[in-house]
Amino acid sequence: MPKGILFDLDGTLLDSAPDFIVSLNNLLKKYGKPKLDSEIIRANVSNGSWKLISLGFQIERSHKDCKKLREELLNEYERNLLVYGGVFDGVSDILESLKLSNIPYGIVTNKPLRFAKSIIKKEIVFEDCKALICSDHLTNMKPDPEGILKGCKELGINPKRTKSIISGLTGKEVSIKQLTTLEMNSEELINSLEFEAKKHIPLDGTEPVLDYHIIGQNKDEIDKNDLLLVATTKNYINKHNDVLKKSGFKS
Repeated sequence: MPKGILFDLDGTLLDSAPDFIVSLNNLLKKYGKPKLDSEIIRANVSNGSWKLISLGFQIERSHKDCKKLREELLNEYERNLLVYGGVFDGVSDILESLKLSNIPYGIVTNKPLRFAKSIIKKEIVFEDCKALICSDHLTNMKPDPEGILKGCKELGINPKRTKSIISGLTGKEVSIKQLTTLEMNSEELINSLEFEAKKHIPLDGTEPVLDYHIIGQNKDEIDKNDLLLVATTKNYINKHNDVLKKSGFKS
């Protein structure tokens, strides 16, 4: 039985992209700028508000207006908080299951406290959250392990005494795709999937790492199978393991 669980917030428990899509496009409209495609905004929400301003207004962070525009975006986002977005489907069931099993959980996020605290208060599903670690509490934000260590401390977990840990890559670090392929032997399939994986993951000079699950025969083409492909790179895995090691966990 786990002694505790630490979650990220945005993109893990909470779909905040719809609120940011509306907020950024409202700001762009105010200044007579064209709207930005919603999928572009969604893909960059995890990169932070500076990145959204840079994309929307086509300016660098060093631009004299960037700081002012970012603050306007955050104010607009605060007005739209949980109006268009909300918790992902299934999150309430997961958190209820943790409650019934007496497993405490916390949230470690790069989101500023002014937003995260409001979300935790407004969303009833988070009423049993035992720890909320935000960027305001930290000297170094994720992926630095400082937030994990602080979260563990608040949950009463000693990383050095933990026998096992379950963690995962998320966001831009991993690609999950459903594909349809011809029936082939395992070696041919792996070669084909490695080629396919390179289309969807950032090429960082290290080899792709992939796994797959065959869902079954394609309903329209009898000589083809549907499968789920999960792919990342060796570099992302090494960086992830490094964070765990610096936190004191055995990875």
